[in-house]
Amino acid sequence: MSWILLTNDDGVDSPALPAFRAALRSLGDVRTVVPSGQRSWIGKALTRFEPIEVAEVDQDGATVVTVSGTPADAVQVAAGYFGSPPDLVVSGINIGYNHGAGYIISSGTVGAAFEGWELGIRSVAFSAGVRGRWHTWYPIMRSAASAPDWERLAAVCADILGDLLEADLPADVVTVNLPWEADLATPRRVVPPARVTYGQMHHRLSDGTYTHNYQEDFGDVPLDGTDIGVNHAGEIAITPLMAPASPPVAEEARARLERPAGAAT
Repeated sequence: MSWILLTNDDGVDSPALPAFRAALRSLGDVRTVVPSGQRSWIGKALTRFEPIEVAEVDQDGATVVTVSGTPADAVQVAAGYFGSPPDLVVSGINIGYNHGAGYIISSGTVGAAFEGWELGIRSVAFSAGVRGRWHTWYPIMRSAASAPDWERLAAVCADILGDLLEADLPADVVTVNLPWEADLATPRRVVPPARVTYGQMHHRLSDGTYTHNYQEDFGDVPLDGTDIGVNHAGEIAITPLMAPASPPVAEEARARLERPAGAAT
């Protein structure tokens, strides 16, 4: 392996970044390209009309490249910045779970991994989370006191990544979600994503503006045997993902919808 790209959507100041970079060095040469600031919940968005500013900063003796754009922009920039593209894109460790279908398709962490897939590069996304309201756990996970936790989680992620590189999962991207308390002894499960959404998220304020506010509520959607169910049981969820694909279409529906060339309207 020539080199590994490490990126994220939490930005250069993420407390998970130094620990994860250090842990990944056991697997190869690691180069870091990340957004210059917080870029969560942005999916696979790409900057189109504005120039992307690139800078190099020192972080614990390592050079980190920052981009003014999105996580997907970071992957695109990294593919040409060093003269040759990476052999592997590793995104994370995200501050908070990215489990469940609605959350996966909105995640900048997973979006960066799919941008790797777009470029033909094997890609894996990692996220760690806590159950409960985000405004309670988020400040704790971002605090300086969380450094030992991120070191423990980074070691677990590197161990999982080593196994993933040896495994032959039928996937375009793999996303891994770890409970905050996970360690090397925590059970792992290969499971599909739960088919859940996050529902109404933006709520109107008295001044007519809208604010982001939601509480995790999955209703009656079955969670057993899914990424969310596994995480709720205190275990690690490994979820293979495919790029958008179509389900089988019944012949009756196909006959109703298709119109051969030259057919009368």
